Amino acid sequence: MPAFDPMLLMACAATGLLAGLLGGMLGIGGGIVIVPALLLLFDARGVDPLLAAPMAVATSLCSIIFTSMAAARAQILRGAVEWPVVRRWTLFLVLGSVSSGQVAILFPVGVLPIFIAAFLALAAAVMFANWRPAPHRGLPGTAASAGVGYGAGLVSGLAGIGGGNVIVPTLVYFNVPVLRAAATASTLGVPVALAGSLGYVWAGWRHSDLPAATAGFIHLPAAGAIIALSVFAAPAGVALAHRLPAATLKRVFAVLLMLAAARVAMSGISALTGA
Repeated sequence: MPAFDPMLLMACAATGLLAGLLGGMLGIGGGIVIVPALLLLFDARGVDPLLAAPMAVATSLCSIIFTSMAAARAQILRGAVEWPVVRRWTLFLVLGSVSSGQVAILFPVGVLPIFIAAFLALAAAVMFANWRPAPHRGLPGTAASAGVGYGAGLVSGLAGIGGGNVIVPTLVYFNVPVLRAAATASTLGVPVALAGSLGYVWAGWRHSDLPAATAGFIHLPAAGAIIALSVFAAPAGVALAHRLPAATLKRVFAVLLMLAAARVAMSGISALTGA
C-alpha cells in the first residue's frame, strides 16, 4: 500500500466527518464508524488481514484522541461535564484499558466478545425503552468509582470499542442525564484513547512488514485525514446534542450501541467457527 493514496485519504476524511458528528453528539469517539471503514479500506488495498485489524483499531484510537478533545472542549464551554466523575474515573479507566490485553487471554477464543455483545445489547434495550433508574441512586463514592471505572475501561479495551459506549449507559444508570453523560464520556475518552494508542504504537514498532507511513500499528496518513474533518464536525455534534430532546438522544445512542454489539458479536462468532 503506497504511503500517499488520494482515494484512501478522501474516504478517510468522509469517515472522519461522520465519526466527528456522532462522537460529539453521543460522546462515543466515533470508533464504531472508523474501525469498520478502515477494515474495508485496508482490505481493498491488499493489507494482510492479520495486520489490517490492529491497524484499523490503532488508527481509530489515534483519531479519537483529537475528536474527543474537540468534543470535550465544546462540552466544557457549555458547562456540561461532570468533573467529579472525570477526577475519580480517569486513572482506573486507563488501568482497565491497559490491562485488557492480559485479561483477554484468560478466556476461550470467541467467548468473551459474545458476552460483551450481550452486555451492549442489554444496555441498548434499556436505553431505547427509556428506562429510568431509581431516583435516589447517585454517583458512587471513591472506592466504588474505582471498580466501575476499571470495569468500563476493561470492557472497552476487550471489545475494541470506544469508552463512551460503556461510560454513557453506566452514568445514565447513576441518574446522570444523557447529555451530561455524553459530555463526560467525551472528556474521559481522551486519556483512554491516548493510552490505547501508545499501546498499539509499542506493540507494532518492531513489525517490519507493516505498510509505509506507519507509527507502530497507526497508519499516519489515514489518521491525519480522519482527524482533519472529525475535529471540525465534533463541535457541530455537540451543538446538535444540546438541541435534541433527551429521549431522542437516548434512542440514537441505543441504535449505535446495537450496531456496536453486532460488530463485537460477529468477531466472536467468527473466532468460534474459525471463519
